[in-house]
Amino acid sequence: MRFKSKDEFNGHIKNVLITQAEIREAVEKAGKLIDSFYDGSPILLVSILKGAFVFMSDLSRAVSVPCEIGFMAAKSYFESMQSSGNVEITMDLTQDISGYHVIIVEDIIDTGRTLSEVVKLLKKRSPLSLRIFTLMDKPERRLVDLKADYSLFTIPDRFVIGYGLDYGEYYRNLPYIAEFEE
Repeated sequence: MRFKSKDEFNGHIKNVLITQAEIREAVEKAGKLIDSFYDGSPILLVSILKGAFVFMSDLSRAVSVPCEIGFMAAKSYFESMQSSGNVEITMDLTQDISGYHVIIVEDIIDTGRTLSEVVKLLKKRSPLSLRIFTLMDKPERRLVDLKADYSLFTIPDRFVIGYGLDYGEYYRNLPYIAEFEE
């Protein structure tokens, strides 16, 4: 999808679901929670690219305990609004995680298939602990038994964009979460 104008781009933003201020407040709270769990422990924040990169950036700055960051990429949408059901790990971590408390930083848990595969993979590598912090959760769409340890927002079954989430690689730059209208 390519846009011919800013008006066309903005025409697909149906309504704002979560404001920039609400996100900022929730991220600060999540950072304080992580600080309380891991004071002095080795932590590794693992972002699932591409969607979680904005959340990871803000969350890592909200954490005051020493931490490292790592990145993985997995996909199941393949430029569609519906998950294909097939999960592909397209980029893996490069470091040994066995000496870390690992926190998976996810943008949204929808069906749970992608994150479930990532969790299985990381558990095999024997981290000290493994937690999931997600920006958004859509529990009514869940197809696998998976729950986040901490979710900043629970949202209804809507296709959302902004704050790192995209449609066809667009809209990641929005500072809020909005519902996409095709």
